[in-house]
Amino acid sequence: MSSKKIVPAVHYSVDASQTHSHLFKVSLLIDKPQAGQVVSLPVWIPGSYLVREFAKNLQSLKATQGGKALAIHQSQKSQWHIRCQEGQPLQLSYEVYAFDNSVRTAWLDTQRGFFNGTSLCLRVHGQEDMPHALTLSAIKGSTWLAATGLQATKVNKQGFGDYVAANYDELVDCPFELGNFWRGEFTACGIPHEFVVAGAMASFDGAKLIADTQNICETEIKFWHEKKPTSSAPYKRYVFMLNAVEEGYGGLEHRNSTALICNRRDLPALGMKKMPDSYVTLLGLISHEYFHTWNVKQLRPAEFARYDYTQENYTELLWFFEGFTSYYDDLLLRRAKLIDDTTYFKLINKTINMVLQAPGRQVQSVAQASFDAWVKYYRQDENTPNATISYYTKGALVAMCLDLSMRSEGNANLDQVMRGLWQRCKAGPLTEADLLAELQEQTGRSWHKEIKAWVHSTQELPLKTLLSSHGVVVHEDPSQMAQRLGLRVAEVQGVVQIKAVLRGGAAEKAGMAAGDEWWAVASSKAKSTTWRLKKLDDLTLLLGSDKKAKATITRDQKVFVLDLNIPTDVHTWRLSYTNSDQAHKARTSAWLDGTASKA
Repeated sequence: MSSKKIVPAVHYSVDASQTHSHLFKVSLLIDKPQAGQVVSLPVWIPGSYLVREFAKNLQSLKATQGGKALAIHQSQKSQWHIRCQEGQPLQLSYEVYAFDNSVRTAWLDTQRGFFNGTSLCLRVHGQEDMPHALTLSAIKGSTWLAATGLQATKVNKQGFGDYVAANYDELVDCPFELGNFWRGEFTACGIPHEFVVAGAMASFDGAKLIADTQNICETEIKFWHEKKPTSSAPYKRYVFMLNAVEEGYGGLEHRNSTALICNRRDLPALGMKKMPDSYVTLLGLISHEYFHTWNVKQLRPAEFARYDYTQENYTELLWFFEGFTSYYDDLLLRRAKLIDDTTYFKLINKTINMVLQAPGRQVQSVAQASFDAWVKYYRQDENTPNATISYYTKGALVAMCLDLSMRSEGNANLDQVMRGLWQRCKAGPLTEADLLAELQEQTGRSWHKEIKAWVHSTQELPLKTLLSSHGVVVHEDPSQMAQRLGLRVAEVQGVVQIKAVLRGGAAEKAGMAAGDEWWAVASSKAKSTTWRLKKLDDLTLLLGSDKKAKATITRDQKVFVLDLNIPTDVHTWRLSYTNSDQAHKARTSAWLDGTASKA
């Protein structure tokens, strides 16, 4: 492969041969360093809002210039000063321990390698905007392949060799997948795409995954560029990298690639007759991360116009960038005809109940939740559902409320707003003011009131009214026992372990706490039998019609008997769709099919 020649000012060499030690060996050549050159490793990776301290995995840092060893002064937890002369080539070498099997860091063992540049590539201060090169060293005797979205200049058939980036941001935004992975290729709207899968079992149906992913990609390219889908996408090539594991789920978006992780049983299987829910979830993940190519990698918070890799980067707009993406990930599966109406409404139903069952929605606005992602969403504990709300789930419902409101009024829809923002912001930094301006331009009225209520307050969203206007009926069914009691539990080897106690619920009123083990229960009636409790849903069997109980719990080796009232008025939403009303049918068809709004 060849490309336009770019002369690098900074050159990394990465050696992945130390698989048993889980160590990437890295050398860094700085052609023209500053006197006292400063280098640092990022403390976070864009798209995942947590300080992860990648420097903890860096070791054995050495520096030489003109063949002489140099002194290195560590000035901060992830920053080093090299006592070198200006303008003479500077050589650094170090190792990075890689044993985090996630999409955010780096991994290396005998079966697979993976890395993000934020984990391996020291930032050369003062030269971030200069061309950067990376050489991935071939592993002697290995059959491993390499996949990445980074631009290759000279690589072998396995993908090892020389790569180049226009700057540091581009370098660290192109992860590498290494190993004997499965590989498939397709085009979407004329653009080449590659899909690699590590860890798949023999039953894996790669052709099915490729066909469905191609459908998703074409649907989303046409969504954003309906007039010129073959020439307007913000990339010339795209790579999906999926790591299939025993237990795992997630993804991280990049400018022309995405890193994904899933349970290997979520993959489509040969001979699969019916699409299981787990595969629908995987397709939703693929759809979500691909949509981010436009919505967060191009359109992005104005605060992220330039990333600061040294500390947290704050924004109140994750409800838009993650939430709106979460709204469209499933909706576009429906528009791609990969799921039917029933499945789509089940997915909406699940999102609604996740929000309604989180007391934190009454404590924190979704804008505040976006700002606090660094300390709340990514550092969840037993109090998380009581203190915050997910900007993914509530943000998705805000998007749906906007979309359905506009469609009910009959003069615009959220699709038009998203495409309008792409033009308004020139595929770049976006503010809330831009969104409000585009909403007004598309509809002819102000949406300040709605955004204030739905985004910047803890008011409930008008979900029932808006769903009803599109023929969707809300039923309130009795909740499962955990929700009735206000509990989140784990049932392990016959023990009910309390993981979280929801604010204002019956369990909190009884005095239960996270960390308790619920061992037994008895009816409040005289001379009732005390029963060993192994599953929460057995309460009805053990208590019969009695709604007052004695709960035996253990905490710190102490045994307590608590008075527990079991409520009957806690409900869960269930959606059903009827298209008997012609006005509803027309409006809903336009929504689900992505056609012009119909009043």
